[in-house]
Amino acid sequence: MRLMNQEKKAQRYQRLYDQIAELLIKSNNPLSNMATIVAVLHHKMEYFFWTGFYLLQDGRLQVGPYQGSLACIDLKKDTGVCWAGINGGQPLVVEDVHAFPGHIACDSRSNSEVVVPLRNASCEIVGVLDVDSTQHAAFDSTDAAWLEKICALVYQAAKQ
Repeated sequence: MRLMNQEKKAQRYQRLYDQIAELLIKSNNPLSNMATIVAVLHHKMEYFFWTGFYLLQDGRLQVGPYQGSLACIDLKKDTGVCWAGINGGQPLVVEDVHAFPGHIACDSRSNSEVVVPLRNASCEIVGVLDVDSTQHAAFDSTDAAWLEKICALVYQAAKQ
């Protein structure tokens, strides 16, 4: 499968952002918002193999709404790409997850990953959006920037 160019990708993300924003406009339920975001992204971006949220719960990083193959329920603290995204406080693009120190392989078919911190209405990190692809180097800064913008929609109603 050929990856789309930057311009086409940005245009697709803009359409998805607008669609998701419209769907969530009246929602005050972050969990429902996460489920909706995951469903739209997973089914509209053909190179997304696994799409979901991992949420901080009593110091543990646990799976939330997702689509794709079976997920790891608990991710070992301070290990892997998701924890690196939380600890670093910024999006993280990994071209080859198998070369990432401490990578947690929930599904060996995943080859690249993008992780975006999820912030609540108070701007505290409460989890991450995690997207995997079976392709190597499937994600780039365009994905990270747009997914960060889309993540901000999760708690939009709480800010209004």
